[in-house]
Amino acid sequence: MLHIETEILKKINEWLTPTFDEETQEMVNQMIAGNPKELKESFYKNLEFGTGGMRGVMGVGNNRINKYTLGKNTQGLSNYLKQSFPDEQVKVVIAYDCRHNSNVFGKVVADVFSANGIQVYLFEDLRPTPELSFALKHLGCHCGIVLTASHNPPEYNGYKVYWQDGGQLVPPQDAEIIAEINSLNYSEIKFESNSDLIQFIGEDVDNVFINSSVKNGSFNTSDEARDNLNIVFTSLHGTSIVSIPETLKRAGYKNVHIVKEQAEPNGNFPTVASPNPEEPAALKMAMELAEKVNGDIVIGTDPDSDRVGIAVRNLEGKLTLLNGNQTMIVMTEFLLKQWQNKNKLKGREFIGSTIVSTPMMSVLADAYNTECKIGLTGFKWIAKMIKDFPELDFVGGGEESFGFMVGDFVRDKDAVTSTLLACEIAAKAKANGSSFYEELIKLYTKHGFYKERLVSLTKKGIEGANEIKQMMVNARENVLKEVNGEKVVLIEDYQLSVAKNLQTHEDSELDIPKSNVLIYYTENGSKIALRPSGTEPKIKFYISVNAELDNVSDFDKTEQLLESKIDDIIKDMNI
Repeated sequence: MLHIETEILKKINEWLTPTFDEETQEMVNQMIAGNPKELKESFYKNLEFGTGGMRGVMGVGNNRINKYTLGKNTQGLSNYLKQSFPDEQVKVVIAYDCRHNSNVFGKVVADVFSANGIQVYLFEDLRPTPELSFALKHLGCHCGIVLTASHNPPEYNGYKVYWQDGGQLVPPQDAEIIAEINSLNYSEIKFESNSDLIQFIGEDVDNVFINSSVKNGSFNTSDEARDNLNIVFTSLHGTSIVSIPETLKRAGYKNVHIVKEQAEPNGNFPTVASPNPEEPAALKMAMELAEKVNGDIVIGTDPDSDRVGIAVRNLEGKLTLLNGNQTMIVMTEFLLKQWQNKNKLKGREFIGSTIVSTPMMSVLADAYNTECKIGLTGFKWIAKMIKDFPELDFVGGGEESFGFMVGDFVRDKDAVTSTLLACEIAAKAKANGSSFYEELIKLYTKHGFYKERLVSLTKKGIEGANEIKQMMVNARENVLKEVNGEKVVLIEDYQLSVAKNLQTHEDSELDIPKSNVLIYYTENGSKIALRPSGTEPKIKFYISVNAELDNVSDFDKTEQLLESKIDDIIKDMNI
């Protein structure tokens, strides 16, 4: 018999009281009788807000996504909103994705807000996450919610919270709201809807959002160039199918081939092992279609349409998947060039990136005499940069996990506008006898060849969480002085907010919020970062190496050398 601690038993028994409906109580009793391990997993802790809001497996229990955990979140958030805006009619907007129960959960959240006297705008059907961010500002709302688990497996769902600026919650508000939520009992949730306060929205907001995406993602590309670009697109059963084809159409792109087998929204994601464009297998069907129709560019988005994966033809004409760092570099340089050509770079502009993304972003910024602000992982930190520095103009920015943002009209990763931007770059390059891929190599020859790789180790459940925690403890207690024969010259520990220079033996303070991240820098410019994922049961290792690239003909040889170097680092660190 599995031992269950007294504190967990107390939580389990609470879910057997009349506060919870009979169906919920019955499901708890079934776990008690037949699945004690699942019972413990479901109740051993409360779901927590991580890098991208709250995500979890759907089911009963305080460590699961269900009407009660989401209801409690929403009740706490309602209380906080009314305290924060005491003399205003509080307004919120709610969107949801293609996942199982997302529409049901969206209505539950709307009901709780309305029961608390809050005006609710609820999308009539699934919509992309970036449209929620846009709609929040467009409708003058105080807060926004999107029900999504992004690219997590089908059994997951989640709850992202956005604030007035259109960005996700950041400190100190996140901690204040969590404290309010944790202070509540489940019996305090107001589930009784006030239908007079719920207004359904749809096409009216869609049109403004799509037109704004076209405006921000288009750059005077000729009709001929657009006609000559052959695009393959897959929504991977997600929400982007309602926005991206129409956005490309309004922008003037006609040769768009949609992977029909993946066009229908489906929370089971039946044609892929994972609906994550970071995974090469996710774009397999799109790549196959591209070979049939001779596509120039392949684009795939995740279920809530904030991440975008891109494949383009390399120097030999073979379709090649780009990683998030490569896409981000080409997009950022293109935007900077456009701003420069229009004489818009006045010395008060910036681009944004994250501590685990490619160092090449800072190199690019220097080349254009522009600032590169670096934040923690998660686009909420880039959105915060825009909010914190209103005197500066945000050009664009991204992170290695396939997210990019064009300008500040949306304050989160935006696969809709980024898809259009990628097509603009590809169309212009093709018209000029180049390609998206060649533009990347030109940047490597000009600024240095930066090569990155992400290694993720999955550790599920209670044991997995403990194992990940111990791995980070071990990394801090046994600090590396050397990696693959290269001396470590700098260590950044974001949990301690300290940067340790191993050459001068001086410590300096990191002016970034605390986070469980450890980064090593070597004497030859290699960078290795370790962090537990904030959205999945994984620990992640981000490796970046670089070398000079004198000319395009040396590209393959240099790339092989860098790949081998990464392999050696992984082997040396026993990852």
